[in-house]
Amino acid sequence: MPSKPAPIKKAANKEPAKKEEKAAEPEPAPEAAPAEAAPAEAPAEGEAAPAEGEAAPAEAAPAEAPAAEEPKPPTPPPADAAAAPATEEAAPAADGEAPAADAEAAEAAEAAPEEPKAPTPPPPPPKEPTSAPVDLFIEDKNDTSVTIIWSQPETIGHTGLDGYTIEIAKDGTEDWKAVNEEPQKSCRYVIKNLTTGDRLKIRVVAVNAGGRSGPCALPEAVLVKEVADRPKVRMPRFLRQRYVANVGAKINLTIPFTGKPKPVVSWTKDGQPLDTKRVNIRSTDRDSIVFIRAAERDDSGVFEMCVKVDDFEDKAQFILQIVELPGAPASLKIVDTWGFNVALEWTPPKDNGNTEITGYSIQKADKKTGDWFTVLEHYHRLNATISDLIMGNTYNFRAFSENKCGISESAIVAKQEAKILKTGIDYKPPEYKERDSSEAPKFTTSLNDRATTVGYSTKLLCSVRGSPKPKVQWMKNQMIIGDDPKYRQICVQGICSLEIRKPGNFDGGVYSCKAKNDHGEATVSCKLEVKQPAVADADKK
Repeated sequence: MPSKPAPIKKAANKEPAKKEEKAAEPEPAPEAAPAEAAPAEAPAEGEAAPAEGEAAPAEAAPAEAPAAEEPKPPTPPPADAAAAPATEEAAPAADGEAPAADAEAAEAAEAAPEEPKAPTPPPPPPKEPTSAPVDLFIEDKNDTSVTIIWSQPETIGHTGLDGYTIEIAKDGTEDWKAVNEEPQKSCRYVIKNLTTGDRLKIRVVAVNAGGRSGPCALPEAVLVKEVADRPKVRMPRFLRQRYVANVGAKINLTIPFTGKPKPVVSWTKDGQPLDTKRVNIRSTDRDSIVFIRAAERDDSGVFEMCVKVDDFEDKAQFILQIVELPGAPASLKIVDTWGFNVALEWTPPKDNGNTEITGYSIQKADKKTGDWFTVLEHYHRLNATISDLIMGNTYNFRAFSENKCGISESAIVAKQEAKILKTGIDYKPPEYKERDSSEAPKFTTSLNDRATTVGYSTKLLCSVRGSPKPKVQWMKNQMIIGDDPKYRQICVQGICSLEIRKPGNFDGGVYSCKAKNDHGEATVSCKLEVKQPAVADADKK
């Protein structure tokens, strides 16, 4: 395809251009000419030069010029500078020197700067695996599984981390096998369905787009078995003291324990192996049960439980005491009889029911009736005195033993009888010397001054003591009142009162109370004021 015409700078003036074409010889194009301006060709003879401001048609661009470049709009140069190049370029055209024009066009094209291209992106960095995981250790294990945990690699890289592969191999071999089909995201994994007793090597590999990292392995092979946890017997609180039960009772005691793997449980009684015909033992992973269907006294003793895991063991014991009612006291005898009293003594029973004796009960029976009555109960001593017996009667006595199960079923009866004889007794009442309690009268409470209103009864009070009982007289203004019905005199247990019934204007004065007996007399006085009642102003008018 013909290349696009190169832009041609405008000629400043037509006339000077024609004169210069005829005069001067052609000069090479200046190297400093602008790259975007192509050399203009002079018009042939007989053709008119292009008018000012019009673009002259250009010939086809030389083959050396790049065809892909698009022409830029011409920048108009200054008028003086544009005229010279036009004159210089037109001269060779007139002489028919086409090769020189093509060379100048090629130089101009080479001098023109190329357009900048987009930068080429750098090649992607190579994909690299992560560093190996760290801090791999065993968190827990039992007889069929092992739990491991680890920390993520220190260097992960730009490709990230897809997960972890857990691999195992039997100790002594290098036959590593992955236990997880897909990469494990978590840093904790439980390796299950293992065979008890196997020794396994375990390692963890990190996986990403760059491949597998280096392995992080346990330093030693792992023996698949339960982690040994020291055994411990958890003896219940109620078994830490003596456990007491009655004969024939059902014994069902549960003693929990801890330990891993399952501890081996063993029992002894008084240091000897248990009789499994009498005592049933049933042990689980967490406790051991002692069961006796019907307890007997021979089942009493010190039971010891031992739990063992590997080289560790723990022991605990409890005391089982089977009790029953005690036997009767061994003996009972009458030591002495006097008056209405009998002295008894007895000895403890031979069979205490496998527990201590807490007391005794003593009963008596009149030989005439044969009825037994309890005279002592929960008595702790081995001797007693029975009193308040009836004269002339004959008595039998018996004793029972008592423990925490109750009172003995049988009793021991005294071989002798106690007879209370009738004897002549002269009763002489004790002689008492009477105490001299004679005392002169003395007022313990005196009279107080009082004020009352005409027509309103009032009362005067005082108290007096003395032995023999003193005689009391009331007086008004030193005159004995006597039996005046206006006054009421009362004296009960030393409390003396004088009631003045509806006193009038002349009942005021000094009242006195005199008490007198064989040892002396005493007097108290008070002043009584009788006031007029208050009258309203309307009543006065």
